Amino acid sequence: MTRPSTMRAAILETHNAPLRISTISTPGIGPGEVLVRVHASGVNPLDTKIHAGAAAHARHPLPAIPGIDLAGVIERTGGNVTRFKPGDEVYGMTGGVGGVPGSLAEFAAVDAELLALKPANLSMREAAALPLIVITAWEGLIDRAMLKAGQKVLIHGGAGGVGHVAIQIARAFGAKVFATGSPSQRATIEGYGAVFIDRDVALEAYVAEHTGGYGFDVVYDTVGGKVLDASFAAVRRFGHVVSALGWGTHALAPLSFRAATYSGVFTLLPLLSGEGRAHHGEIMAEATRLVEAGKLMPQLDARHFTLENVGDAYALIRDHATKGKLVVDV
Repeated sequence: MTRPSTMRAAILETHNAPLRISTISTPGIGPGEVLVRVHASGVNPLDTKIHAGAAAHARHPLPAIPGIDLAGVIERTGGNVTRFKPGDEVYGMTGGVGGVPGSLAEFAAVDAELLALKPANLSMREAAALPLIVITAWEGLIDRAMLKAGQKVLIHGGAGGVGHVAIQIARAFGAKVFATGSPSQRATIEGYGAVFIDRDVALEAYVAEHTGGYGFDVVYDTVGGKVLDASFAAVRRFGHVVSALGWGTHALAPLSFRAATYSGVFTLLPLLSGEGRAHHGEIMAEATRLVEAGKLMPQLDARHFTLENVGDAYALIRDHATKGKLVVDV
């Protein structure tokens, strides 16, 4: 396929300023890279934090092309790329942090290790909604907690982006899943096959009701703060607590007295360090298998956005006014 010499891209030049739509040179590719024609770009809360200059951990210097997740079609492959060919439909968490250009552009030069073939039964929009949240859920449940069939798993924030995917992955691995949320989220949580727990119910009450007072084998905190403290008190002896937002200061005594363990999940690490990128591609390949087997589906907000009105999508996320994952049609 012929590579166009220029492309349109959304550029973040100043924090909290509107993105500027510019025509810039289409990136070249090196060994191990592929050029992807971007069809859709997933929007995550982290994108809004980067936009606001409130995500120092993402280390994305300006000016920059934002956008962490993508789905698209491979246009060209660089040397040493054997898993993909031009025309393949792919998806992955590929940039938008650490100085790596993101997916709010018509093309992206991507490390092929970060990609997997897109599920055949998903649209580009649906596929672009999955990478960051799938990788975050998978790393916590499978890589860190080493989830086993028959275990009782508690997911805090079960209706959220990571939470609704974590429910589905845990169930696919044969776990009995419980998830907290607000009463308005009950139908969503139960629709994914988890036992709903009102987040305002006392911890002692739901631990007694659902575990006989012993606690859950695995607890995944997707909320942070006091919810992580509650997770330490909800896990059983020798159990495991995982958090994607373990950034505060917490007392470890409740965890230690249970001889339980804790793991943090930092999904950005492979993009920032280069270490572990192939595993991200492997996780996305596993996600493809789960999706095609009917065991995993994203919750997608029906509203459409383009490069020109990405700011509207960011505003909805900041205002907590979304009804699923937001996706930009590129």
